[in-house]
Amino acid sequence: DPEDKHEYTAEKIFYVPPSARWKWIQGRAALPTIGKDVDDAMDAIEKDNPSLRGVLPKVYAQEKLDKATIGGLINTIGTAVLGTKEAQSKDVLGRVYEYFLGEFALAEGRKGGQFYTPSSVVRLLVEMLEPYEGRVFDPCCGSGGMFVQSEKFIKSHSDHYKKKNGSALSFNPLDRISIFGQESNQTTWRLAKMNLSIRGIDSSNVKWNNERSFLNDLHKDLKADYVLANPPFND
Repeated sequence: DPEDKHEYTAEKIFYVPPSARWKWIQGRAALPTIGKDVDDAMDAIEKDNPSLRGVLPKVYAQEKLDKATIGGLINTIGTAVLGTKEAQSKDVLGRVYEYFLGEFALAEGRKGGQFYTPSSVVRLLVEMLEPYEGRVFDPCCGSGGMFVQSEKFIKSHSDHYKKKNGSALSFNPLDRISIFGQESNQTTWRLAKMNLSIRGIDSSNVKWNNERSFLNDLHKDLKADYVLANPPFND
């Protein structure tokens, strides 16, 4: 049943309620209420996805935002073609999100290091640590790139699990690791929660902590199997 929320959550697939789906929002793009409609869509997503409660921006109904501009942007995005059908069936939304994070970081210059580590650096760190399974901790997790790459690492090394179990094993990589993190910047923490949620990665143990990791460890009792960290080079 494509409308049964539980079928999505059981497979760790991000669920979007009907009142927040793109087709519905785009159908209202020309209405003067489009700002409120987008905010209501954010509320609906948070209601059905507890890990995102209080995370999504609900600022589009503000009077200072031109509603025609919002509607025009929605229609522009609605005409974008995101690759072939095969490409669309993969993690296309996650890749788009990752692309924009990288572009925002470039635009910010040195400040971008606060929330984004270049993907080549992330890949190198993950390949060195080889987090096949267990608890992965990042004490300054930024927008969550280390966690996303850990999941990609597991997916790309499925042969490891097949050898280990002596059979062609069908497995969900998200069942192999659990992630723990904290981030001092609230906006960056929100980016991380969104980044992880659209990939179905449980972010309940990714905490916002404005006192920073060294002053207030929110995971004092954690016995992590892997610690991945790239402290912001600009701090």
